[in-house]
Amino acid sequence: MAVNANAKIVIIGCGISGIAAAHRLVNAGFRHVRILEATARSGGRIKTDRLGDNVVEIGANWIHGPSEENPVFCLARKYRLLDPEALTPENQAMDLGGHPPFVPTIFCSSGRKLNADDIYSTQEMFAELLKESSEFESQGGEPWACVGDFIRSEVQQRAAEKWKDIDATTRSLRLCMISNMLKLECSINGAHSMDEVGLGAYGLYKTLPGLDCTFPGGYEGLVKNLMSELPSGLVTYNQPARCVHWNNTEKRENPLTIECDEERITADHVIVTVPLGYLKKHHSALFHPPLPRHKLHSVQRLGFGTNNKIFVEFDSPWWDADCEVICLVWEDEDVMVDQVPDVQRSWIRKLSAFTLLKPTERYGHVLCGWIAGHESEYMETLSEQEVTHTVTQLIRRFTGNPTITPRRVLRSQWFHDPWTCGSYSHPAIGCSEQDLENMMEPLPTKGSQSQPLQVLFAGEATHPYYYSTVHGALLTGWREADRLISHYSSISPPEPPKSKL
Repeated sequence: MAVNANAKIVIIGCGISGIAAAHRLVNAGFRHVRILEATARSGGRIKTDRLGDNVVEIGANWIHGPSEENPVFCLARKYRLLDPEALTPENQAMDLGGHPPFVPTIFCSSGRKLNADDIYSTQEMFAELLKESSEFESQGGEPWACVGDFIRSEVQQRAAEKWKDIDATTRSLRLCMISNMLKLECSINGAHSMDEVGLGAYGLYKTLPGLDCTFPGGYEGLVKNLMSELPSGLVTYNQPARCVHWNNTEKRENPLTIECDEERITADHVIVTVPLGYLKKHHSALFHPPLPRHKLHSVQRLGFGTNNKIFVEFDSPWWDADCEVICLVWEDEDVMVDQVPDVQRSWIRKLSAFTLLKPTERYGHVLCGWIAGHESEYMETLSEQEVTHTVTQLIRRFTGNPTITPRRVLRSQWFHDPWTCGSYSHPAIGCSEQDLENMMEPLPTKGSQSQPLQVLFAGEATHPYYYSTVHGALLTGWREADRLISHYSSISPPEPPKSKL
């Protein structure tokens, strides 16, 4: 493959998409590749930490759809980072449509535990409605602008029909369970409310087969292995790019200048991999001239919200041995709500569920609480002591056991991280496939007279159907590297003509 080994390529951001792009370019023979990273570490939203002796994921948690089509799974297997059961053909063949097959343990705000029969019909109805929500993308004609309104109106109609013979208390409890399921969906979608998630575009997201799995030694093992294969010194840490000066008028040598605090770097190409949250907040300072209007509108239209984790460790379990997920249902939420009216007083109501870190032999007795949205952003501003106190009160209330006391608590704070400004993207109201196409379109746009492919865009929010995932981010890094590789292959000098003698 002929490449211009002398082309200067700068990658902004050393998350998984930036690392993947660098990997691909270096392996293709490019000699002047450099990553600028604003923080002191690699990995971006892949971030592994410790809670006592336990490995916990502050950022990315699972390989979603660990099967042959998933490059994160294939790399993790190559680097031997997975448990043997994650590698089995049975595991890879399970196709769950993105929702794990857990039967949750449900506690109510009055302190009682529900049995499986109370749960099943509500769970079934909700799963059916999520499936229907994703079908408007291909067939159009969506009756509501957002997923939240669609689910609420359909539940009301179906409950009137299917649950008409059920007593009022049970029916009310089922509607409260819908509120809980909507809150959990907010975490899954990285949205404040399902009223912000567009119904027309909800079905753009695609899942891969395979039962979601985790990294026993932490997700950062993937980052470390990939980094070890890059030339040393390729990453400059603590070096935020302040402004990308690109050129949409004339051709010139090194059309780009990247302005940093200490230096100005000239380049032929820059791959921007910053999170959409950062782009929304800083696009006007980051690009000169500004982004073209259609691209800017897509940056603004796409959704980017916060999903945080609160890890809670206990000396001994207060849940059953086979428990996987604990959901918390407030018995006064039968109006199907997924947002809290008074965030400061009631933010904890948004914590929809705890997942168990398994196996116990590895993690001890640790729960991971999931909380999204503005309530989650407010939680970040509180002291660890306040969070611990509120979570303790919550668990005591729902279990009816006033003696339960956590050993320690650790939470993520993605919204206040100045380089991410949230967690991950979702298609908001009014979004379409075109917005995702616009996100990945390089600058200058087609038809410009200046040098092509100056500014390229990668990262989870630029993947047309795997947005919000690590595999989506990784694939976009490869995609933009391949764009440059094929560009230089196509403009390389032709072979000298063979003699006809």
